[in-house]
Amino acid sequence: MTTTPPQPPQNPYPAQPPAEGYAPPPVQPGQFPQYGPPHEQQPHYGDQHQYGDQQYGQQQFQQQPGQQFAPGQQGQYQQQGQFPQDQAAQGQFMPVAQGTLQCRFCGGMPAVQATVRGHQGLIILMRFLKLEGPFCRTCGVATIRDMTAKSMWQGWWGIGSMIVNPIMMLVNLGTYSKFKHLPEPAPGAPGRPMDPGKPLFKRPVILGLLLPIALIAAVVIGNLGNPSSADAGDCVQNKGTVADPNVKVVDCGSTDAEFKVLGKLSSTANSDECEQFPGYTVAYTEARGSSGYTLCLGPN
Repeated sequence: MTTTPPQPPQNPYPAQPPAEGYAPPPVQPGQFPQYGPPHEQQPHYGDQHQYGDQQYGQQQFQQQPGQQFAPGQQGQYQQQGQFPQDQAAQGQFMPVAQGTLQCRFCGGMPAVQATVRGHQGLIILMRFLKLEGPFCRTCGVATIRDMTAKSMWQGWWGIGSMIVNPIMMLVNLGTYSKFKHLPEPAPGAPGRPMDPGKPLFKRPVILGLLLPIALIAAVVIGNLGNPSSADAGDCVQNKGTVADPNVKVVDCGSTDAEFKVLGKLSSTANSDECEQFPGYTVAYTEARGSSGYTLCLGPN
């Protein structure tokens, strides 16, 4: 016996022959036909608002061809009439060209490369200070004033420092002139410029310049009466005793002038050689190690 395998059910709806042409679906009043592939047709919901054309608060965003946005900037709109220079006032900074000098303290421009110097005297030792740039005008002037103010009262304490410290301050004058030729820093710097403070001549530290002047004056005045500075024709006075003399140079016209220098032996402390000077009565000798000098004196 032969059986026939079961057959799938037949489609009760026979295939329709293709139409001769394509006819768009009927258009309802107030609507426009949609053409194109189905994947490009956008669904419409409700009353069919077009969100791409909707405006929000008179601000409209439009991306230009080829324009790219950094992460976090999408969704930000720029109002009409806003310019790049307005961004500095809102905390946004303009890009800096590569190789442009910026101030090391505030990041301001323009800036110049320079070195500000200072000095500290430590009686026996000394310390050299320096601070390298770049500096803007404001921060450079502030650094010069601060470093020089410290040198005015810290830089004199030592014999060598009294010579080096004025040199350091004179070098800073050239650096100060370089800063003064810069224009004021442009607004919008990342940091706040330093406070220049008062000029040096309006600060109490300016009195530090009187210290070396006073020391030099004391040395000069002290040497004026030193017998080592006496020469033939000068007059001296012995304020001490014969065993412990205290000889000072005085004016020959004063009543204190006791003796007159008849001659000076600069290379010896031997008073026997004073016999060569007529009128010699007394000698004053001072030994300095292996050398010394002798003053051959007579009555004034």
